[in-house]
Amino acid sequence: MVFYGVSNFITLFLLFLLPLHSALPPTTTVQINSNSILVALLDSHYTELAELVEKALLLQKLEEAVGNHNITIFAPRNQALERDLDPEFKRFLLEPRNLRSLQTLLMSHILPSRIASHHWPPTHLHHHTLSNHRLHLTTNPTGAKTVDSAEILKPDDVIRPDGVIHGIQRLIIPRSVQEDFNRRRNLRDISAILPEGAPEVDPRTNRLKKPAPVPAGAPPVLPIYDALAPGPSLAPAPAPGPGGPRHHFNGERQVKDFIQTLLHYGGYNEMADILVNLTSLATEMGRLVSEGYVLTVLAPNDEAMAKLTTDQLSEPGAPEQIIYYHIIPEYQTEESMYNAVRRFGKISYDTLRLPHKVVAQESDGSVKFGHGDSSAYLFDPDIYTDGRISVQGIDGVLLPPEEENEDESSTPIRRVKTPLVKVASKPRRGKLLQLACSMVGSFGRVCS
Repeated sequence: MVFYGVSNFITLFLLFLLPLHSALPPTTTVQINSNSILVALLDSHYTELAELVEKALLLQKLEEAVGNHNITIFAPRNQALERDLDPEFKRFLLEPRNLRSLQTLLMSHILPSRIASHHWPPTHLHHHTLSNHRLHLTTNPTGAKTVDSAEILKPDDVIRPDGVIHGIQRLIIPRSVQEDFNRRRNLRDISAILPEGAPEVDPRTNRLKKPAPVPAGAPPVLPIYDALAPGPSLAPAPAPGPGGPRHHFNGERQVKDFIQTLLHYGGYNEMADILVNLTSLATEMGRLVSEGYVLTVLAPNDEAMAKLTTDQLSEPGAPEQIIYYHIIPEYQTEESMYNAVRRFGKISYDTLRLPHKVVAQESDGSVKFGHGDSSAYLFDPDIYTDGRISVQGIDGVLLPPEEENEDESSTPIRRVKTPLVKVASKPRRGKLLQLACSMVGSFGRVCS
């Protein structure tokens, strides 16, 4: 009887679980065959990329993507990941706490569609990746195919029924990953330094007084123009800027970060070349940031820089003066500048090119800088923002207005013309000889 009751209870329990089991959604497991594009990637000569995919734990997610649609993989060559990549950036990607950044970086190289070389767009075309990052596919006038700033070296290198792999020249770094790397590195540097107050300036003698208890990261006491290095039209700096023996910020590293961001962003190679190669402004900006100053750079794109003539750049100190006029000694973002021009109409920002100022105003829903033919619009907002340096892309080169002569005023001045009279000066040479001869003559008459 006991056995019969137990068997009835088990039967009723199974009958109770049967509808629950039928209500559960069926678990689908994607079967990847040996001819899949994922297997081809793991067995290909792109060993560095395959190793990063395994470390990022992306195999299951990529299997699901392949099961739903074809994919296109842009695989960097091994040299781009071994030698060309910054060792500190690679160390950042391999840290366990930065797993999400590594996954975003790798999924930015994969498109959820199949794009072979014969389907490459002849002009600019945007595609979203698995990380929702937008890639720019273009074809240069020379016929070379590019994706963002990377050139396609081996188109259709690996072809499978569910996808294709293109070999590219360099690694594509999304903007979000670059910002995470810069933010993490800057926070680590700041936390490792003992807070130290900035010195105080005596207004009577313009000399530094005893250190005052100022919070770490406070703005410097000296104006930025006193900390500038002597330039073509600048007087020598009266004293170095504040900051003490240990700077709170690594300005050289931050300037290097924003120049690399310009290169990865694309379209601002000329600006980066002027800062690094033609001038020493990158070093100067790094020193200013290390001493606690903040900067906003209005960066003209390559199309705008190409319109500059040789005469404008050939004069001594001309590139420095042009860039000085594009640097604002304040920290401004696209939002702050747009809100300011919407509220006040016209805003005049100081520049490092004294005494010229750049005028900003609202136009067509954006911020317009300058006036006349040398005006420019805010084209690429917030290319780089780290709290110390802000880079805003513009579509033109700003030139300061010509200084007007002070004697030219609105009311004409009557000028009385005086006739020019030629005054003949009396001869003064030979006076001593004439006096001696007269004395001798008078002496001869007396003797006679």
